[in-house]
Amino acid sequence: MRKLSIVALAAASALALAGCATEAPVAEEVTGAEIRVWLVGTDTPQEARDYLVETFAEENPGNTLVIEEQAWGGLVDKLTTNLSGSDSPDVVEVGNTQAAAFTSAGAFLDLSDEYEALGGDDLLPGFVEAGSYDGAFYAAPYYSGARVVFYDTAMYEAAGLSVPTTLDEYISNGVALAEANPGVSGIYFPGQDWYNALPYIWENGGEIATFENGEWVPGFSTPESIAGLEQIQNVMTNASAAPEDGNEAEAQVPYCAGQIAQLSAPSWFKWSILAPADADAPGCPDKEESLGVFALPGMDGGAAAVFAGGSNIAVSANSAYPELATSALAIMLSEEYQTILGGAGLVPALTSLGDTIGTDATAQAISAAASNAKLTPASPNWAEVEAAGVLQDFFVKIAQGGDVATLAAEVDARIGEILNP
Repeated sequence: MRKLSIVALAAASALALAGCATEAPVAEEVTGAEIRVWLVGTDTPQEARDYLVETFAEENPGNTLVIEEQAWGGLVDKLTTNLSGSDSPDVVEVGNTQAAAFTSAGAFLDLSDEYEALGGDDLLPGFVEAGSYDGAFYAAPYYSGARVVFYDTAMYEAAGLSVPTTLDEYISNGVALAEANPGVSGIYFPGQDWYNALPYIWENGGEIATFENGEWVPGFSTPESIAGLEQIQNVMTNASAAPEDGNEAEAQVPYCAGQIAQLSAPSWFKWSILAPADADAPGCPDKEESLGVFALPGMDGGAAAVFAGGSNIAVSANSAYPELATSALAIMLSEEYQTILGGAGLVPALTSLGDTIGTDATAQAISAAASNAKLTPASPNWAEVEAAGVLQDFFVKIAQGGDVATLAAEVDARIGEILNP
């Protein structure tokens, strides 16, 4: 099937939806239907997946639900193609920064009438905003999570280091750990990992882009952002042994191999490290006693501004069974299901369940980090920046030693073209 650009998705969706409404569905009497749910990556624990499949079957006799796991890489293109076709999945997970591209294009069912039933004001407000467009509610929060720092306490102790209280201390600790442990990343920072680059920009007073006088103004080439980029290049050069062109996927592998002293990762990464040896993606549960965690510190102390990761969930406007699909989505937002997510280190979509992530050091770090988390620019075109790999390419070039100011000017020009078509 031909891939459509996100811009073309709007036109395709309009044609596909001609003559049919996208409001909340009317009651339907259906048996023998198969509801397809796209979940992305392995973050949703198996217990939650099983609960969804089994509960859906109990609540909708004669119908079944299947989960089709997708990869984050290339997700925007795949959603763009499939949501506009006749073989669309029924329920989809989408990154919170990607949601606006699809809500603005009419790719999702309007769930405004279901807002209260799905959680109402108990839903994470920032993710409700990310899933809304032009006054309508299209994509509900699924889970959230801020990045925290996981570290090897044994390496810290051997180097005589203390948990840092400022960003500069975090960086100097990383350099010291790398020098004391040849071949080990004092701060694991593969070149494509733009998520973990953003705090350095924000803590120095920079921004990705700001909306001014009716257009988006990219900000990587400002003096504040340049200062953050220089810190990033220092970390990549002097503290990280990660591949300059690598990504952050499956970082538990080098961590378990003893090749990482510190890394910033989503809160749920703890369960990747501690996954049993016979898991599909095995971890190293024997390292639990030496696994420490803290919130990334800011320039002046306190928690740094970190990227607010997480997902939204939505019903495809082209679902053949919109009521059944909405029923599946409601299960995913139920207290039972969201409690399972909380137990796996994912911040639940329901704010009232925030304490389900626990009260240990990891939960405290998550809470501190989430209190100062930020999102990418709220532009419907932002997903194209991600899909084109603009930031990944930019930070790979920084990792390879490129001139920061020149690269910043180039990436600003590219982002400006995409956000202001």
